[in-house]
Amino acid sequence: MGVTTANLKGNNVKRRSVLSSLGAFGLSLVTLPATGWAAAFSSKDATAALRAALDKGAEVAVSQLGANNGFLNNDKVRIGLPSPLDKAAPVLQAMGRGQQLQQLTESMNHAAEQAVSLARPLLRKAIQNMSVQDAAGILQGGDNAVTEYFARKTREPLTSQFQPVVNRSLEKLSVTQHYNDLAGKAQRFGLLQGQGGTLQDHVTNKALDALFMVIGEEERKIRQDPVGTGSALLKKVFGAL
Repeated sequence: MGVTTANLKGNNVKRRSVLSSLGAFGLSLVTLPATGWAAAFSSKDATAALRAALDKGAEVAVSQLGANNGFLNNDKVRIGLPSPLDKAAPVLQAMGRGQQLQQLTESMNHAAEQAVSLARPLLRKAIQNMSVQDAAGILQGGDNAVTEYFARKTREPLTSQFQPVVNRSLEKLSVTQHYNDLAGKAQRFGLLQGQGGTLQDHVTNKALDALFMVIGEEERKIRQDPVGTGSALLKKVFGAL
């Protein structure tokens, strides 16, 4: 079947429309079919939908992890002993130190939940400051693009925010003393060859890992079932990706 001049002209108009839409996202060098997502929604819709997705993921993560026993009751995120101490745990338990190990584990997880509870302002700031270029990168990214954006924008400032909270929690609960006592005993038996960071660092990093993991889970739910979110905007944007 031959291609007419009218068909060629129509295709060119569609292509120009797509490229124009892509340009609004800073992606004019990317070639997509005219039926692709760029033709399905505006840059305003995309930015609003991404902010809604970010906000939903952040709210669920903070509410879930910041709840009482939010870490302890979740096998996926429960914070265990630092690796060197964990390896020494069987011997320490045999020495009658099992209760101290349990207290240490509980205290670390409660410290993490207290820290995560304070994450909302920084996460919301990252949402508000999302640029058109950020939105384009998320739309063109993989299944974890929203989560990666959050991690890139907030992990460092959240680390600074979490550490004082974790420090106060550990001191208040005497966890640092428990750790030093247990670690000292393990070292005397040659079971520790170095602690590999402070207890505070261990808890802070694990708390952040958990925060971004839960945000990632929410992102996957939105991408896999945008209709299930009950949001027409999320359905419109994520349903077209």
